[in-house]
Amino acid sequence: MTFENYLQQFEDILNHPENHPTYQDDEYYQYTKMNWTRMGRWLKRFEPSEAFQQFVNTISEKQQWIIITEPWCGDAAHSVPMLTKMAAQNPNITVDIQLRDSAPFLIDSYLTNGGKSIPILIIRNQEGADLAVWGPRPKGCQDLFLSLKEQGKDFSDIKEEIQKWYNTDKGVEIQKEIQALLQK
Repeated sequence: MTFENYLQQFEDILNHPENHPTYQDDEYYQYTKMNWTRMGRWLKRFEPSEAFQQFVNTISEKQQWIIITEPWCGDAAHSVPMLTKMAAQNPNITVDIQLRDSAPFLIDSYLTNGGKSIPILIIRNQEGADLAVWGPRPKGCQDLFLSLKEQGKDFSDIKEEIQKWYNTDKGVEIQKEIQALLQK
């Protein structure tokens, strides 16, 4: 689906959770409400850096950026708006949003250490071959997550620290990582 369709589905979940079984669970619904606010903030405030814009504009062949995500995912609330704004810099790049928990279950081919971690970005060429895969979060954020988990921190504390990381980083690391992947 397009990013616009994803936003419409996201909004429908918020307005009519009774139509979406996962979101009848109040915990998932509350995550989704919070993520809607986070996404809105990044859509307003995040702009790719000049260096990234210059780089992405050098892409002359068509690419498809497939983002596997779900509205309840906290990391996705930060990364998905950034990735879509990064892709929007070049008309050769199209974005396709795939839901992790719905057919065709593309996530099953892109597991992280055996798990269905999201978001996952798959960058394909015009023939459909994978050029790069990224996710589920920037390396600095992932390192923080693993360190806090290793220390036995409570999940709510981990989520708070991850949130602070994204707010401090402001999308710098994700741009560097995507550019490095595409320059290989």
